[in-house]
Amino acid sequence: MANTHVLHLVADQGDLAAALRGGVDAVQVRNKSLPAADLLAAARAAAPLCRAAGALLLINDRIDVALLCGADGVHLAGRSLPPADARRIFPRLLGLSVHDVAGARDAAAAGVDYVTFGHVFPTGSKPGLPPQGLRALRSVVEAVEIPVLAIGGISPDNAPDVLATGCAGVAVISSILAAGDPEAAARRLRAALDACRAIPRKELRQRAAADQR
Repeated sequence: MANTHVLHLVADQGDLAAALRGGVDAVQVRNKSLPAADLLAAARAAAPLCRAAGALLLINDRIDVALLCGADGVHLAGRSLPPADARRIFPRLLGLSVHDVAGARDAAAAGVDYVTFGHVFPTGSKPGLPPQGLRALRSVVEAVEIPVLAIGGISPDNAPDVLATGCAGVAVISSILAAGDPEAAARRLRAALDACRAIPRKELRQRAAADQR
């Protein structure tokens, strides 16, 4: 992906094509209520859209669906297969949702390629649960050597503060798909990410290592 900061869309429904036109880098197809056959159909419908946009396609939880539709990766949750076991049968991109430093460290040790951390700000998808906040996000970013994506209540207004923690990008749901114009909403968020001068911490480490040679 050409963009420095990743814009990762978690999609259960909505106008995916419009979101991709707006600059989404990765789409995670997630609908926990769908039977496997219906999820596979949704993934197969999303695949050509992602390919045409140059975006990654990931499937939430279901490794079988990911393999059948040729997805680029799988995103695991707390009740999914353990990452180490998933890695034995799935050689592609592997992500995991985490909620603290210990979980992020365990994920990295198990061979996960990236983690999402949140929820950072209040969000309608987690009613009644207090947000983790930016300090907790920074702690996770600094604790692991793999990319961290922030999730939960991310908007164009707070994106600069989120990226200032050194995270690799953001994952969003309703801020794009629940908008009246998903393409415009994605473009606003994409513009906020592109305008930010903060460098993902992994890239900072790579530059520091190069400077010491």
